[in-house]
Amino acid sequence: MPRIWGARSLAPIYPEKTNLPEPIGEAWLTGLLSEIDTGPLKGALKDAWHKMPADWRGSELTSPIDFYDFPLLVKFIFPTDQLSIQVHPGDAYARQHESPNAWGKTEMWHAVSADPGATLLLGLVPEVDRNSFLNSLENHSLEKLFQHWPVFPADTFYVPAGTPHTIGAGMIICEVQQNCDLTYRLYDFDRVDAAGNRRELHIDKGLAVIDFAGGKGGKVLPVELSSTEEVKKSLLVACHYFAAERWDLSAPHHTKSDASRFELFVILVGAGDIQWRAGSQPYKQGECWLIPASLGQFSLIPGEHTSLLRAYVPNMGQLRGRLSRSGVSDAAIEKILFT
Repeated sequence: MPRIWGARSLAPIYPEKTNLPEPIGEAWLTGLLSEIDTGPLKGALKDAWHKMPADWRGSELTSPIDFYDFPLLVKFIFPTDQLSIQVHPGDAYARQHESPNAWGKTEMWHAVSADPGATLLLGLVPEVDRNSFLNSLENHSLEKLFQHWPVFPADTFYVPAGTPHTIGAGMIICEVQQNCDLTYRLYDFDRVDAAGNRRELHIDKGLAVIDFAGGKGGKVLPVELSSTEEVKKSLLVACHYFAAERWDLSAPHHTKSDASRFELFVILVGAGDIQWRAGSQPYKQGECWLIPASLGQFSLIPGEHTSLLRAYVPNMGQLRGRLSRSGVSDAAIEKILFT
């Protein structure tokens, strides 16, 4: 996805994509037009989702009617300049004002890498209201109203719909979100595109959806699920729409799919092989793998140290129970599960 703030090189995630003719801001791994590269459902994900056997989707997503389109959008973001100050609508507003079938956009960010001094703006400081926001918008001083967050590698941020934000330069982000691209741009630093045009702003809609009361967005500390010398698993964040875990592997790991849901494995770092009963395929950095709910036993065999993001649509009750059985305190659970 070309973006005015994007990069001419997508290394190290995609080392072959350098000296690009235009700045690329985002690489969409599970957009509706993204292509499944291998397997029986090879082709556009939008079509594959409707052809997908029920036991691939999982017992809790037995029909594509549950989610008419593929429910999760995973992407890498490559900013070399600050993104616009923006906000995303929730489901109800999107369906009333955009399309009856629209979804809102709640998301999370995981920093794959971050340069020293990298920062982002997420959420408003206390006591900001519509009037003070409008005044700062007119005075070109919006940034002073935001909470400023330094960004370090492996940091995670939760961004519920209605939370205004912008990402700064000097980082690579892996984002998991509702499969929606509704963005209300509030301020774009008076930039112009290659044709000399300013990008469209959406002030009225943006102001209508901002949560001035202050939501739950912000930095989230991971909860350790398991840890050995070879494998470490942590839950990064979970809400009704998605959950994301980080796995760090330095040795073969044998696991199995969850019959209730498909999962996505996004390779942040490393390379190796995925092996299952009927076959084997190599994996590498920057790829996204769909793990069918019915796959059963499979193994990750890292040829080099591997870090991946495991994303899925959770059953929040079951997830809460899993954390409790693992000895995670109620206080820690409340800080990472968002309803």
